[in-house]
Amino acid sequence: MPRTGRPRAFNRDEAVAAAMVLFWEHGFESTSLAQLRAAMGNISAASFYAAFDSKESLFREAVDKYISTYGQVSESFRDTSLTSKAAMEQGLRQSARVQTDHSHPLGCLLVLSAVNCSPEQHHIQEILAKERERVHGWLNDCIKRAVANGELPASTDIPMLVTLFETFLRGISLQARDGVPYETIDAAITQLMNVWDTISAKRHRDD
Repeated sequence: MPRTGRPRAFNRDEAVAAAMVLFWEHGFESTSLAQLRAAMGNISAASFYAAFDSKESLFREAVDKYISTYGQVSESFRDTSLTSKAAMEQGLRQSARVQTDHSHPLGCLLVLSAVNCSPEQHHIQEILAKERERVHGWLNDCIKRAVANGELPASTDIPMLVTLFETFLRGISLQARDGVPYETIDAAITQLMNVWDTISAKRHRDD
Protein backbone atom coordinates (compact mmCIF):
# COMPACT_ATOMS: atom_id res chain seq x y z
CA MET A 1 0.00 0.00 0.00
CA PRO A 2 1.58 3.32 -1.03
CA ARG A 3 2.44 5.81 1.71
CA THR A 4 0.42 8.98 1.57
CA GLY A 5 3.03 11.06 3.33
CA ARG A 6 5.31 11.17 6.32
CA PRO A 7 5.91 13.55 9.19
CA ARG A 8 8.22 16.46 8.58
CA ALA A 9 11.75 15.60 9.65
CA PHE A 10 12.65 16.93 13.09
CA ASN A 11 14.89 19.99 12.83
CA ARG A 12 16.73 20.52 16.10
CA ASP A 13 17.79 24.09 15.36
CA GLU A 14 14.23 25.12 14.50
CA ALA A 15 12.96 23.36 17.61
CA VAL A 16 15.40 25.20 19.87
CA ALA A 17 14.51 28.51 18.20
CA ALA A 18 10.81 27.84 18.83
CA ALA A 19 11.51 26.98 22.45
CA MET A 20 13.60 30.14 22.84
CA VAL A 21 10.64 32.28 21.82
CA LEU A 22 8.34 30.53 24.31
CA PHE A 23 10.81 30.86 27.19
CA TRP A 24 11.39 34.50 26.22
CA GLU A 25 7.67 35.25 26.22
CA HIS A 26 6.46 33.21 29.18
CA GLY A 27 9.53 32.45 31.28
CA PHE A 28 11.03 29.09 32.17
CA GLU A 29 8.59 27.91 34.80
CA SER A 30 5.40 29.07 33.05
CA THR A 31 6.30 27.39 29.76
CA SER A 32 4.81 23.90 29.79
CA LEU A 33 6.12 20.79 28.11
CA ALA A 34 2.87 20.66 26.14
CA GLN A 35 3.55 24.14 24.74
CA LEU A 36 7.12 23.22 23.87
CA ARG A 37 6.13 19.98 22.14
CA ALA A 38 3.40 21.75 20.17
CA ALA A 39 5.81 24.46 19.02
CA MET A 40 8.17 21.75 17.82
CA GLY A 41 5.62 20.24 15.48
CA ASN A 42 3.53 18.30 18.00
CA ILE A 43 6.31 15.84 18.73
CA SER A 44 5.65 13.10 21.25
CA ALA A 45 6.88 13.20 24.81
CA ALA A 46 9.23 10.33 23.99
CA SER A 47 10.69 12.27 21.06
CA PHE A 48 11.10 15.36 23.22
CA TYR A 49 13.04 13.56 25.92
CA ALA A 50 15.09 11.64 23.36
CA ALA A 51 16.12 14.93 21.73
CA PHE A 52 16.63 17.14 24.77
CA ASP A 53 16.70 14.91 27.85
CA SER A 54 14.84 17.50 29.95
CA LYS A 55 13.13 20.88 29.91
CA GLU A 56 16.15 22.35 31.69
CA SER A 57 18.56 21.05 29.05
CA LEU A 58 16.38 22.55 26.35
CA PHE A 59 16.34 25.85 28.24
CA ARG A 60 20.12 25.89 28.35
CA GLU A 61 20.22 25.40 24.58
CA ALA A 62 17.61 28.13 24.13
CA VAL A 63 19.69 30.53 26.21
CA ASP A 64 22.74 29.73 24.08
CA LYS A 65 20.63 30.32 20.97
CA TYR A 66 19.51 33.70 22.28
CA ILE A 67 23.06 34.76 23.13
CA SER A 68 24.35 33.79 19.69
CA THR A 69 21.56 35.69 17.89
CA TYR A 70 19.66 38.54 19.54
CA GLY A 71 22.13 38.77 22.40
CA GLN A 72 24.95 39.66 20.02
CA VAL A 73 24.07 43.33 20.43
CA SER A 74 25.88 43.21 23.78
CA GLU A 75 29.14 42.55 21.93
CA SER A 76 29.28 46.28 21.22
CA PHE A 77 30.26 46.91 24.82
CA ARG A 78 33.61 45.20 24.24
CA ASP A 79 34.32 46.58 20.78
CA THR A 80 37.78 48.09 21.19
CA SER A 81 37.70 49.51 17.65
CA LEU A 82 35.36 52.18 19.07
CA THR A 83 35.97 54.72 21.78
CA SER A 84 34.63 53.51 25.11
CA LYS A 85 31.86 56.09 24.97
CA ALA A 86 30.83 55.01 21.46
CA ALA A 87 30.91 51.34 22.49
CA MET A 88 28.71 52.04 25.50
CA GLU A 89 26.25 54.17 23.56
CA GLN A 90 26.04 51.77 20.62
CA GLY A 91 25.46 48.80 22.92
CA LEU A 92 22.63 50.57 24.74
CA ARG A 93 20.91 51.79 21.58
CA GLN A 94 21.18 48.43 19.82
CA SER A 95 19.89 46.63 22.88
CA ALA A 96 16.93 49.02 23.11
CA ARG A 97 16.20 48.47 19.42
CA VAL A 98 16.13 44.68 19.79
CA GLN A 99 14.15 44.69 23.02
CA THR A 100 11.39 46.90 21.60
CA ASP A 101 11.12 45.01 18.29
CA HIS A 102 7.62 43.53 18.03
CA SER A 103 8.73 40.77 15.64
CA HIS A 104 9.61 38.69 18.71
CA PRO A 105 8.89 38.84 22.48
CA LEU A 106 9.74 42.17 24.07
CA GLY A 107 12.50 42.69 26.59
CA CYS A 108 15.55 40.52 27.25
CA LEU A 109 15.32 36.76 27.76
CA LEU A 110 18.28 36.83 30.16
CA VAL A 111 16.44 39.30 32.39
CA LEU A 112 12.82 38.16 32.15
CA SER A 113 12.71 34.39 31.73
CA ALA A 114 13.36 33.58 35.39
CA VAL A 115 12.46 36.70 37.36
CA ASN A 116 10.52 34.49 39.75
CA CYS A 117 11.14 30.80 40.28
CA SER A 118 10.18 28.26 42.90
CA PRO A 119 13.00 27.23 45.25
CA GLU A 120 13.42 24.03 43.25
CA GLN A 121 14.26 26.06 40.16
CA HIS A 122 16.74 28.46 41.75
CA HIS A 123 19.51 27.00 39.59
CA ILE A 124 17.68 28.35 36.53
CA GLN A 125 18.08 31.87 37.93
CA GLU A 126 21.75 31.11 38.51
CA ILE A 127 22.20 30.15 34.83
CA LEU A 128 20.87 33.54 33.75
CA ALA A 129 22.75 35.43 36.47
CA LYS A 130 25.98 33.91 35.17
CA GLU A 131 25.24 35.16 31.65
CA ARG A 132 24.33 38.64 32.93
CA GLU A 133 27.57 38.69 34.91
CA ARG A 134 29.45 38.22 31.64
CA VAL A 135 27.88 41.40 30.24
CA HIS A 136 28.58 43.14 33.54
CA GLY A 137 32.25 42.33 32.98
CA TRP A 138 32.14 43.88 29.53
CA LEU A 139 30.61 47.07 30.91
CA ASN A 140 33.23 47.18 33.63
CA ASP A 141 36.06 46.67 31.13
CA CYS A 142 34.61 49.34 28.84
CA ILE A 143 34.63 51.95 31.59
CA LYS A 144 38.05 50.89 32.88
CA ARG A 145 39.37 51.32 29.34
CA ALA A 146 37.88 54.81 29.23
CA VAL A 147 39.79 55.73 32.38
CA ALA A 148 42.99 54.11 31.15
CA ASN A 149 42.95 55.91 27.80
CA GLY A 150 41.97 59.27 29.24
CA GLU A 151 38.35 59.45 28.06
CA LEU A 152 37.31 59.64 31.71
CA PRO A 153 39.31 61.05 34.63
CA ALA A 154 41.36 58.84 36.93
CA SER A 155 39.06 59.87 39.78
CA THR A 156 36.05 58.22 38.12
CA ASP A 157 34.01 56.02 40.47
CA ILE A 158 34.07 52.98 38.20
CA PRO A 159 31.74 50.69 40.26
CA MET A 160 29.16 53.47 40.49
CA LEU A 161 29.26 54.16 36.77
CA VAL A 162 29.03 50.46 35.90
CA THR A 163 26.01 50.17 38.18
CA LEU A 164 24.39 53.18 36.55
CA PHE A 165 24.71 51.89 33.00
CA GLU A 166 23.91 48.29 33.91
CA THR A 167 20.79 49.31 35.83
CA PHE A 168 19.60 51.25 32.79
CA LEU A 169 20.41 48.34 30.47
CA ARG A 170 18.47 45.83 32.58
CA GLY A 171 15.59 48.27 33.05
CA ILE A 172 14.99 48.42 29.30
CA SER A 173 13.33 45.00 29.56
CA LEU A 174 10.52 46.18 31.81
CA GLN A 175 10.09 49.39 29.88
CA ALA A 176 9.76 47.40 26.65
CA ARG A 177 7.27 44.97 28.21
CA ASP A 178 5.23 47.93 29.43
CA GLY A 179 5.00 49.26 25.89
CA VAL A 180 7.45 52.14 26.10
CA PRO A 181 8.50 52.75 22.47
CA TYR A 182 12.07 52.65 21.21
CA GLU A 183 12.06 56.39 20.49
CA THR A 184 11.40 57.21 24.14
CA ILE A 185 14.10 54.84 25.41
CA ASP A 186 16.50 56.12 22.78
CA ALA A 187 15.94 59.70 23.98
CA ALA A 188 16.61 58.55 27.54
CA ILE A 189 19.90 57.01 26.39
CA THR A 190 20.90 60.40 24.99
CA GLN A 191 20.30 61.93 28.41
CA LEU A 192 22.17 59.09 30.12
CA MET A 193 25.20 59.66 27.92
CA ASN A 194 25.23 63.27 29.15
CA VAL A 195 26.37 61.81 32.47
CA TRP A 196 29.40 60.39 30.68
CA ASP A 197 30.08 63.79 29.10
CA THR A 198 29.81 65.51 32.48
CA ILE A 199 32.32 63.14 34.05
CA SER A 200 34.59 63.47 31.01
CA ALA A 201 34.47 67.27 31.31
CA LYS A 202 35.78 66.93 34.86
CA ARG A 203 38.97 65.43 33.42
CA HIS A 204 39.59 68.63 31.46
CA ARG A 205 38.94 70.78 34.54
CA ASP A 206 41.40 68.69 36.55
CA ASP A 207 44.15 68.98 33.90
